[in-house]
Amino acid sequence: MRILLILAVLAATVPPALAHEEKSEHLTISHPWTRATAPTQKTGVVYMEISANASKPDRLIGAFSPDAEITQIHGMQQDGDILRMRTVEAVEIPAEGKAELKPGGTHIMLIGLKAPLFEETVIPLTLTFERAGKVQIEAVVEAPAARAASSPGQEKSGMHSGHGR
Repeated sequence: MRILLILAVLAATVPPALAHEEKSEHLTISHPWTRATAPTQKTGVVYMEISANASKPDRLIGAFSPDAEITQIHGMQQDGDILRMRTVEAVEIPAEGKAELKPGGTHIMLIGLKAPLFEETVIPLTLTFERAGKVQIEAVVEAPAARAASSPGQEKSGMHSGHGR
């Protein structure tokens, strides 16, 4: 009984972003998350890890959120000393492999947010895959300073580089 109580306490203390996972027949989407935004901020960014549970590759080819006017897949490219963001056609998920959408790299861009993103809430997303079709997920909204950007200058004051308020 004591062990069960300890396990229950430990499970209750795991942050939602660390325990959050969505599974479909062909894919596992781990830890979809975003940062809380300022009241006037009109952009947000969603990160996650996508794993293929199948012997065939897949591709993330689109995304939609009712919380944004436009939802796009973006990638980062180094252009001399400048890190530039570009819309990408797709994200490759290798057979029995994974793709990471993370700060400083590929991500889902939410443009024209309809309301601020508040910490400890979730935002709905529908991801579209070439093989697996549509997969509905929820991204957990974390504190603005959550999971610091992996490349210097990529994010400043919760703002996504290359996009204004």
